[in-house]
This record gives sequence, structure tokens and C-alpha cells, in this order.
Amino acid sequence: MASRSKHLEHLAEIPLFSALSKRDLQTIAKASNEITREAGTVLVDQGDAGREAFVIIEGTATVKRNGRKVGVLGPGSSIGEMSLLDHGPRTATVTADTDMTVLVLSAREFGGVIEEVPGLAHKLLIELAKRVRDLDRQIYG
Repeated sequence: MASRSKHLEHLAEIPLFSALSKRDLQTIAKASNEITREAGTVLVDQGDAGREAFVIIEGTATVKRNGRKVGVLGPGSSIGEMSLLDHGPRTATVTADTDMTVLVLSAREFGGVIEEVPGLAHKLLIELAKRVRDLDRQIYG
């Protein structure tokens, strides 16, 4: 049970899920699985269709866009959460620098959660609208 509460903490840190209640997060946590990946494993490859999202529990990963390093992710960071909604192409390649433990949530399982939890889709739409407004402000002032 201790690991499930840790899962909740990690999920709550994802911007897309930040507005969700603890109960909603628990439902998402139940739909996720904890997996391990070895150093050197490509978690997501730029251009591929996104079918799942990851939350890093342990370890670090390098993010590259068009072959150029743009960041390093560590515990609590999320990878690919937008693909849970649109199955769009990956915008970067993320490779494990170290052995990693991650939570994985498939788009299919997430879709089931959205249908199961009344109001969840609405909360996610509000969070997405905030993100779009923030990006709009950054670009256009």
C-alpha cells in the first residue's frame, strides 16, 4: 500500500493531473503499472505514435529533440502524458541514463478511467485550457 501512496504523489505532480482529487488520482494509480527499464533503453522515440505515458519513480533519462539534448528528467517527471489524450506523435526521444523504475499508464487504460470517473474529462479539459492559455501568453504576450 505504501507504493500506491507514492504513485499518487508522482501522479499529482503531473501538470495534466494537478487539478484532480485524491480519489481521481487513486483510480488512475490503479490503472497504472510499475515497471523497470535498463540504462540505455529508449522509453519514447520522436515521431512514433504515443500509446502510453510514464512517470519516473527512480532513475534519470535524457530528452533529445531532433538529435539535440534538451533536458534530463528525474523522479517525479512525466513523459508523454499528452499522448494519453490524442495518440499524437512523440515530440522527443527519451532514453534511460540509469536503470529506471517508472509508472506506465496506457492510453487504453486511461480511456477506461475517463469513462469510469464522472467529471474527470471536464477537469482535464480545464487543465488543458490553462496550459494552452499559458503557452499563448508565452508566445504572444
